[in-house]
Amino acid sequence: MEENKLNKTTDEELLRNLSSTSDSKKFFMYSPAQLAYAGDAVYELLVRSYIIHNHDINVNKMHKISVNFVKASSQAYVISKLEDELTEEEKRIVKRGRNAKITSSPKNAELMEYRYATGFEALFGYLYLSNDINRLMILFNKTVNIINEKDEKNEDN
Repeated sequence: MEENKLNKTTDEELLRNLSSTSDSKKFFMYSPAQLAYAGDAVYELLVRSYIIHNHDINVNKMHKISVNFVKASSQAYVISKLEDELTEEEKRIVKRGRNAKITSSPKNAELMEYRYATGFEALFGYLYLSNDINRLMILFNKTVNIINEKDEKNEDN
């Protein structure tokens, strides 16, 4: 338990240090695609860190778990579950991301799932670039709980 608390603090400090090095451009000036681009990287880092800290398994199995977190359908599912907990500003960011012009076609997702996943990633990018690491970690922890609960339900069926 104490080790997980230490790891969480380390992850938060890493994110704080990285986000504080961003240029002075205001986060609201970034396009939804730029927010999603940053959010994708931040989310991937958080997922991999979470898996390493909580699963003592080989890298191949870690990859399979991470795919479950980062695929568009999971991100779309999470954002639908988080909607009532988001602030009005966060909802606006998700909407901007969801409505952004898509320049690539989704490979393994329905178009609407892909759009909501882009909104999810834009939210993570927004929180990171605006240096709101506390809120980012709160939403990431809720994301982990939502995905784990979904997986448990699927195992029961």
